Amino acid sequence: MPLSGGKFDEALRVVKKLRTSGFEAFLAGGCVRDLLLGREPADYDVATSATPDLVLDMFERTFAVGAKFGVVLVAPEDAGYVTEVATYRSDGAYSDGRRPDAVRYSKSAEEDVQRRDFTINGLLLDPLRDGGIMGDLSGLRAAVLDYVGGVEDLDAGVVRAIGRAEFRFEEDQLRMLRGVRFATRFGFELEQRTRNAIRALAAKVNGVSRERVRDELTKMLTEGRARRAFELLDETNLLQQVLPEIARMKGVEQPAQFHPEGDVWIHTLMLLEQLEPDCSETLAWGALLHDVGKPPTFRRAPDRIRFDGHVEMGVTMAAEICRRLRFSNEETRQILALVDNHMRFMDTSRMKESTLKRFLRLPQFEEHLALHKMDCVAGSGFLENWEFMREKMRTLPMETVRPRPLITGRELIAAGYRPGPVFMEMLREVEDAQLEGKIATADEALRLVLQKYGDAPH
Repeated sequence: MPLSGGKFDEALRVVKKLRTSGFEAFLAGGCVRDLLLGREPADYDVATSATPDLVLDMFERTFAVGAKFGVVLVAPEDAGYVTEVATYRSDGAYSDGRRPDAVRYSKSAEEDVQRRDFTINGLLLDPLRDGGIMGDLSGLRAAVLDYVGGVEDLDAGVVRAIGRAEFRFEEDQLRMLRGVRFATRFGFELEQRTRNAIRALAAKVNGVSRERVRDELTKMLTEGRARRAFELLDETNLLQQVLPEIARMKGVEQPAQFHPEGDVWIHTLMLLEQLEPDCSETLAWGALLHDVGKPPTFRRAPDRIRFDGHVEMGVTMAAEICRRLRFSNEETRQILALVDNHMRFMDTSRMKESTLKRFLRLPQFEEHLALHKMDCVAGSGFLENWEFMREKMRTLPMETVRPRPLITGRELIAAGYRPGPVFMEMLREVEDAQLEGKIATADEALRLVLQKYGDAPH
């Protein structure tokens, strides 16, 4: 993988300009980690000894969005990305558990690294090593400045907090979730003292804003290793804090004839295991929450274990979780729809044509279909209903699934009917007949209304 391209070239330009102006400057943090792992960095960040005011004056287009904490964004002309430039610093106390109350700028790269979260994120890279420009990865390790043992931890597959883990997590409690996410993303292990500190301080994650928690969980769900992420959340006591409703799935038995895989927790983990990298966020949350209503509705009946009303309960609980985690209205609607409709597939082969077509008309129906398949694979393995609906989705012309209305309220009024709630019922009757293929014209629609509701009052 050559070191070239828009973002790298822009970061290199920033480093060169800072260096020629007499300051230290290095690539820093996650981009260095990713390069060492052979991954394409999403962004390139720069750490420098230049103070924010100097950085702001040095480049043409800058944004001082984080200047209070030593961070300036440098934006090239006509580009949809920025390079984050952070001044070396040491942090004061974190009284809010998120950001330092004050920062002190430093001239020392080593001091700056010590305030970062994990050793694998505390690496610096000199892209101008020996006065040249690195164009490939061949000399990468020789160009790395490692003050915290991050390279060794990358080689060992370990996520380790810099310094005292308890201090790092007391400063910013979100780092506990980030530690789980990094370990999951790279297939690493949490270093034992780091893991112990998370377990001991897990309850403090409740001090983190719900939006930040949501974003971390969403990344865990959509990076392709969701099962391991939630197993690790459970092992570190974080799951009980951020999603107690999911933690309560553990040990909730299911009827073996339908769920030979085990309890509700195991079933849910098996769905999460099927989530592809970069999958839809709403599909991922739908998979996580689809059976959230089972624990409170568990009942051991004479014939078998039952979960009467678990869908309705699940929708209520999922709505509360979405509200708590500050999902948008649009996201919430789709997540709740996935929970609400996940059991309907068992009836699809017996549905009236009108009911089936309305089911197919659900927004983002492909997510409903994907969730149903995952649900089956993680349980009985019965895929006939999925295959049936997939074929319907493929073969039914959209104009028959969502046809243009034959009549509207205007035609009903013109026929002499008085507007009112009954109009909705009339139009639903007409649409049902249209979807069933029983009528195809406005005249036929009005005759149907006349047969069903009688003459309009005059």
